[in-house]
Amino acid sequence: MHFINILGKRPVVAVADDPPLDRTRNIGMAAHIDAGKTTTTERVLFYTGRIHRMGEVDDGDAQMDWMPQEMERGITITAAATTCFWGGHRINIIDTPGHVDFTVEVERSVRVLDGLVTILCAVGGVQPQSETVWRQADKYRVPRVIFVNKMDRIGANFHDVLHQIRSRLGANAVAIQLPIGAEERFEGVIDLIRRRALYWVDDLGTQIEEAAIPENLESLAEQFREHLVVTLGELDPVVEERYLAGEEPSEEELHAALRRATLGFRAVPVLCGSALRNKGIQPLLDAVVRYLPSPEDMPDVVGINPRTGSEERRRHDPTEHFCALVFKVQNDPFVGQLHYLRVYSGRLKRGDTVLNARLGQRQRVTKLLRMHANRREELEQARAGDIVAAVGLADTVTGDTLCTPARPIALEPPTFPEPVISTAIEPRTRAEEQKVVSALERLVREDPTLRLRTDKETGQYILSGMGELHLEIVVDRMRREFGVDARVGKPMVSYRETVLGSAVADVEFDRILAGKRHRVGLAVRVASASGGQNSARFGRIESDVPAVLLDAAVAAIRDSFDAGPLAGYPVLGVDAVVERVLYDPDNSTELAFRSAASQAFREAYLSARPALLEPVMRVEVVTPEAHMGDVVNDLNARRADIREIRASAGNTQTIVAFVPLANVFGYSTVLRSLTQGRGTYTMQPERYDPVPLERQAEILGQTY
Repeated sequence: MHFINILGKRPVVAVADDPPLDRTRNIGMAAHIDAGKTTTTERVLFYTGRIHRMGEVDDGDAQMDWMPQEMERGITITAAATTCFWGGHRINIIDTPGHVDFTVEVERSVRVLDGLVTILCAVGGVQPQSETVWRQADKYRVPRVIFVNKMDRIGANFHDVLHQIRSRLGANAVAIQLPIGAEERFEGVIDLIRRRALYWVDDLGTQIEEAAIPENLESLAEQFREHLVVTLGELDPVVEERYLAGEEPSEEELHAALRRATLGFRAVPVLCGSALRNKGIQPLLDAVVRYLPSPEDMPDVVGINPRTGSEERRRHDPTEHFCALVFKVQNDPFVGQLHYLRVYSGRLKRGDTVLNARLGQRQRVTKLLRMHANRREELEQARAGDIVAAVGLADTVTGDTLCTPARPIALEPPTFPEPVISTAIEPRTRAEEQKVVSALERLVREDPTLRLRTDKETGQYILSGMGELHLEIVVDRMRREFGVDARVGKPMVSYRETVLGSAVADVEFDRILAGKRHRVGLAVRVASASGGQNSARFGRIESDVPAVLLDAAVAAIRDSFDAGPLAGYPVLGVDAVVERVLYDPDNSTELAFRSAASQAFREAYLSARPALLEPVMRVEVVTPEAHMGDVVNDLNARRADIREIRASAGNTQTIVAFVPLANVFGYSTVLRSLTQGRGTYTMQPERYDPVPLERQAEILGQTY
C-alpha cells in the first residue's frame, strides 16, 4: 500500500488562466434537499484550492450559501456560481437549491450547463426533487454522473440506491465504485476500473491510502467489474471487441468508453462517498473531468434570426460571432443588477456593445465579473464556454439572448412553472407605497416564478410564488435588502380559470368618443384547448381588414388571459378565435377592435362553461409503518388520490399521493401529531385540475 497526498499530486490552480476549451467543464450540483449538495461543493472547492477552510452548512459558514436566509435556515435558496481548477481543467460550478420552492434556480441553471453532478442520499435514495432535477436534465439533454453521498449515515444502502436509480429514474446506472463498509463502518471505496481500494486516512481527507481490495469484498468487486465491462461492451465497439476476443480492456479504454456512453446518454457513472467526512470527493472530481463534456463536445447552439425568422447556428468557438444567454438576474447592493451569462460562442470584452435580440436594442457591457458566490473578480473579457456576470444591461431579463449586432440570434429561453400560492401585500402607510412597489418589482424581475398583480376590488398587491417558504423568503428579503416592512396576508391558493365547453359571442361596438366614431362588429369563438396552453388568433376573415387592426383584437384577447372573466384569475388552456368582422373603413379604429374583442371574448367565455382550476401537488409522505393507517385516512380526508404505497428503509412506508394544494396548508403540524414527530413529507406542483362545483361556489362566494 502507499499514500497519495492529493493537494500535492494535483495542481490547485490552473496551468493557465485561459485553458483550452476542451479542458473546460460547466457543471451543476443538484439534489433533493438535505442530500448534501452544498457540503459536497464546499469540499470540491477545498480540494481544488479555491478555498482554504471548509465551511459547514449547519454552522452557517458555507461559502456557497451566502444569503442571510440561507445561513439561518441551513438550506440553499439561490443558485451560486464559482470557478475552480482540477488537473489543468477549469470547472465552472453552479450550486443549485434542493427545495422545490426554488426549482426555478435549478431550471435556469440546467438550461446553460454542459454536465450535472446528481447527488443522492445513501439513505433517502431517489427522492421527489431528485426526480424533478432528472427530468429537467433530460429536457435540456445534459449528461450526468451520480454521487451517492452520506454513506456514513445509519441506514445507508448503496445497492438499494442503485436499484432506485434504474427503476425510478430509468437510467442505465453503471457503478464504477463500491463502498467499503457502510454507516459508522464506512471506510473508503473500491475503484472498480483500477481494482484498488482507496482509504481517506486524515481528518481533512487530503491523504489517500491506496491498497488491495479487502478479501471479503473481492468476489463482489469482481462481479460488479464484470457487469461494468459487459455493459460497456454492449455500448461501445472498442470494449466489445476486447471482450469477445477474451482480452482485458485497458483502464484508458474503459474510461474512454464510459465517457462516450455518458455523453451519448447511454450510461450514467455512479460513485459514492461521504462529503461530511471528507471521503470520496477527489475521485468525483476525476469523474467530472473524465466523463462530463467540454463545450466542444456539445452540439451547435441553434436559434432564430429575429430579423428574418430563419434558423441560425453557432459553434462553441471563441472565433465565432458572439452569442450568450442571460440565465439569471440578481440584485447586488454594490453594482446594481448582475446578469449571469453563459457565453456560447465568440468573445465579449468589457465595454463592448451587444444586441438584446428580444428587445432589438443595443446595450453596453460596463463590467464583466467572475463570481465566487457573492464575491466578484473583474475580467477584461469572456469567451465561448465561460459563465460570467455582466453589469450595465438595462431592461434585460432572464431568457434574453445577447449577440453580435451584425449577426443576431435568439436562443430558446428556459421555461418556468406557474406559481401555485399567493399572498396579499400592502404598505403600512401611503408614503411607503412606492417603496413597496419598487421592491416587489425588482424581486419579480429577479425571479421568473414570482407574479405580481393588483386586486381590482381591494387595491392590494397580490404576490404569487411556488410555495409558502418561497413567499416567506421574498417578504424577508423585502425587509432586509430594501428596508420595506409591509403588511402581509395569509397564503392563499393561486387558482386558474378555464372553459370546459365552447361558445360564440357576436358583439357590435359603436361609440362616439372625443367627437370621433369608433365602430366595428366582431364574433369571437372561445373553446377549451388541448395541451393546457392559451392561444388567440384570427380565422379566415373574408372582408379586407388591415392586419394591424386584427392584431389589435388578438392582443386585446391575450390581455384578457391575465385576469379571467369568471373570478379574475389567470386563464389556462383556452383557444380564442376571431371568426367574423363587420368592417367599416371610415370608423373601424384600433380602439374599436380592442374594445369589441375584449367584450366578445368575455361574453363567449362566460357562455362556454367556465371553471376554476386548482393546483394539485405530488405529495410523498414517509411514515413509520405503525402510523400508516392514520396517515392514509387523513390523506383521504384531504381529497387525496393515493397512487403508491411502498416499503422504505428502516421499517417505514412511503405514500405517494396527489392532493389539492388548498388541503395541505399546515400539513406538517398534523403529520407530526399523527406520527409522534417521526413522519416527514415533501411536495411539488404536479398539475391543475377542475375544482369541484361545491368548492367553486364557495370560492366565488355563491350558494351551491
